[in-house]
Amino acid sequence: MTATAKTAKPDAQPDEAHAADACPAAKDVREAAGRIAGRVMRTPLVRAAKLSALTGADIWLKLENLQYTGAFKERGALNKLLMLDDEARRRGVIAASAGNHAQGLAYHARALGTPATIVMPKTTPDVKVRQTRDLGAEIVLAGHAFDEASEAAFALQRERGLTFVHPFDDPAVIAGQGTIALEMLDDGPAFDDIITPIGGGGLISGMALAVKDAAPRTRMIGVQTALFPSMVNALDGGARTAGGDTLAEGIAVKEAGALTRRIVAAHVDNIALVEERVLERALSMLMNEQQLLVEGAGAAGLAAILSDLPRYKGRTVGLVLCGGNIDQRLLSMILMRDLARSGRLARLRVQLLDMPGQLVRVATIIADLDGNVIDVGHHRTYSDLPAKMTCMDVTIDTQGRDHLDRIIESLRQEGYEVEIAAY
Repeated sequence: MTATAKTAKPDAQPDEAHAADACPAAKDVREAAGRIAGRVMRTPLVRAAKLSALTGADIWLKLENLQYTGAFKERGALNKLLMLDDEARRRGVIAASAGNHAQGLAYHARALGTPATIVMPKTTPDVKVRQTRDLGAEIVLAGHAFDEASEAAFALQRERGLTFVHPFDDPAVIAGQGTIALEMLDDGPAFDDIITPIGGGGLISGMALAVKDAAPRTRMIGVQTALFPSMVNALDGGARTAGGDTLAEGIAVKEAGALTRRIVAAHVDNIALVEERVLERALSMLMNEQQLLVEGAGAAGLAAILSDLPRYKGRTVGLVLCGGNIDQRLLSMILMRDLARSGRLARLRVQLLDMPGQLVRVATIIADLDGNVIDVGHHRTYSDLPAKMTCMDVTIDTQGRDHLDRIIESLRQEGYEVEIAAY
């Protein structure tokens, strides 16, 4: 999967530049909460007992993946729409997005009777185009990358007199996203830490404003994928490379917002960078241990804990599962890879004499140890083994790493050379 990196364009038009100067405050988050109440789901906050036992932290999960469009972006988009005057609503709004922001804006614009135009790169998957169009938006395909789509959106905004709704670098959007924190503080325990994914920074900015006002002792921790350390670069002046194929495409942003970086610098305590393998593990754990479907960005908070278990041991931690929109094929691949890494699924290459009965004998050894053979491949011609030897690739289902090791050892004791495929 290739993530489409997003770049902030806060100075692309005069009203956006002016908006970036108007830094929101905690009172704006509280006002946004009253404004959007009853129009956006107040999502559950649940204690993750199994994850808590596995990590040593007391983990609470804010289930924003349960929003109608599957992500938190609805909050900021709706707050922005509700703050427009009648004339601006009549003319309509526009955004550049191929993801959750597009659907959140389209959904609430339709509910308010406001025309919405969404500019997407021509490379956007058909399913995302169709889903956004089904929510009532006019779709314009422009360019082959997000920056090109953004330029086209700004041009249309000027031409049609529309209001541009930035996905993160807008005071009203930031305030709307921050309402998540108010709900967490109302519904949960006293948090030692709240961990929030960072892309452009809109979510963590709004949440940090609310948390530092109402619960100043709570640490606000941001998390980015190591492939896209844009906010870290913005804060320390670093020149880390931002780009690559990431599972967390929702936070694959090459440049942090101009407004959000100011808020993050003032109110966020730390930003963690997590590797792709840990993101995969976190996503699998949320699915297998808590039966919660999240996208890569939604698993980032748990990935931060898994990357530094001692830091969070014994602490009460709130995580925002910011979205659940993940491709089913990608999800399937991640879950299968996790099974392989845990030893519950393995492909063994077994060398054996090319003579009758060998395949049955190997299968019997595995079965006697309660291993389940789910696939077999037998190779005679395409092999560099001696002519009287052959090899067998056997995929087995096991109870875990120790069980797999016992099966391999038993095969070797019976005289077979066995290798396990890399994952």
